[in-house]
Amino acid sequence: MQKKELKYIYGPVPSWRLGSSLGIDPISQKDKICTFDCVYCQLGRTYKFTAERKTYVSVNEIIGEINSLPDVEIDYITFSGRGEPTLAKNLGEMIKAVKTIRKEKIAVITNSSLLYMDDVIEDLLLTNFVMAKLDAYSQKSLETINRPIKQITFNTILDGLKLFKSKYRGKFALQIMFISENKENAKEISEIAKEISPDEVQINTPLRPCKSKPLSRQEIDIIKDYFKNMNAISVYDSKRKQVEPISTEDTLKRRGKV
Repeated sequence: MQKKELKYIYGPVPSWRLGSSLGIDPISQKDKICTFDCVYCQLGRTYKFTAERKTYVSVNEIIGEINSLPDVEIDYITFSGRGEPTLAKNLGEMIKAVKTIRKEKIAVITNSSLLYMDDVIEDLLLTNFVMAKLDAYSQKSLETINRPIKQITFNTILDGLKLFKSKYRGKFALQIMFISENKENAKEISEIAKEISPDEVQINTPLRPCKSKPLSRQEIDIIKDYFKNMNAISVYDSKRKQVEPISTEDTLKRRGKV
């Protein structure tokens, strides 16, 4: 299959949570744009912080690239990429447009920082699957692990998660990245997760190259035990599909997928 140099779309990539996932980057800038500067981020440091939603990429540009794709098996079309996807003000328009031309389910991977916003909730209600980050258990741990923009607090995130869960009718998962900084606090995080009551808990550790070392399978198994009544899956338990990407290796590298 001939690889394509795509600006906004990448993959499909083998996802331990989604099977074969075609990524859409609604931010798609040279530099990562985010509300967080997570210590484990595979894209490196955040230098462009913002919590303001704006249009970065037009809906027509996204649809143009999707229409150029060859016939390929995809389980999910997933909005993610170089930054926080809910920063895209036209995310809802993109989702609606994609649904008119593709049959696959729509997923969004979010860091949860903007879930308190009504317009973000409205956009995400259009999806089939939302995976929302929860790595912290307190304001201090949020500042240590996720290093957010100043106006985002732990309570803002927690309230947003609970609010969104109360409105959403699709599949809702909490994705938790365990590293050395929070591995001893799995019990506290599990208690917060129970308050939110997601459909699934995804227990992760950074297996792609980054500055944080991954926890071992044994450490993750111990952590997983705290979530035993919560439909928990871990990155070590899951099998990845064999997937042949359409996009070039450079396209994947820009999004930390190789």
